[in-house]
Amino acid sequence: MEITAILNYYAAEVEYCMSSTDQLPLRIAIILGSTRPGRNGKAVAEWVYNIARKRTDAEFELVDIKDYNLPLLDEPIPPSMGQYTKEHTKTWAAKINSFDAFVFVTAEYNHGIPGALKNAIDFLFREWNNKAAGFVSYGSAGGARAVEQLRLVMAEVKVATVRAQVMLSLFTDFENFTNFKPASFHEREVTSMLDEVIAWGSALKALRIKQSEVPVAS
Repeated sequence: MEITAILNYYAAEVEYCMSSTDQLPLRIAIILGSTRPGRNGKAVAEWVYNIARKRTDAEFELVDIKDYNLPLLDEPIPPSMGQYTKEHTKTWAAKINSFDAFVFVTAEYNHGIPGALKNAIDFLFREWNNKAAGFVSYGSAGGARAVEQLRLVMAEVKVATVRAQVMLSLFTDFENFTNFKPASFHEREVTSMLDEVIAWGSALKALRIKQSEVPVAS
């Protein structure tokens, strides 16, 4: 009897998740994480966006952190408090808050995350919470180590990261290390990654909706 009750509970949760998100389009940001002049990331991010926008199961927007002119973190109060004082922070917060999931397009610099991307993440907290993320990385080792670090950072801001990822090599996916010419199989990898981001993003969106419906105790 107890097992039956548990199964019924989870069946109801799944049904709720499906009904809660059925009429609400999932919004996914493709975040370009490098601001370096001459960066390779712009071509990569546009390639991901062009693949993604062919889909009908979510809405996609290309978000370039360079456009937000974020200085080194200059908020006097920890982001977890949500008491932003700078206009650039409020603008960035509003943009990130409008999305349900993310795809980070990241370079690997010195075995790590681009400083500009880490800084942009650190500006906020609640705007990232209970959302999903996937990764497209590039570098001499496919950007694998940058993604390893990003997964740790995402966990701290309560973002669930999907297993499928896309790793692009400067040696085989870029002509002369600059002209982006990805191998054809990478498009299938992007599709698989997006499938997982949409699945997880939909479930977490339903969770956020459910949490917002819980009355606050007086």
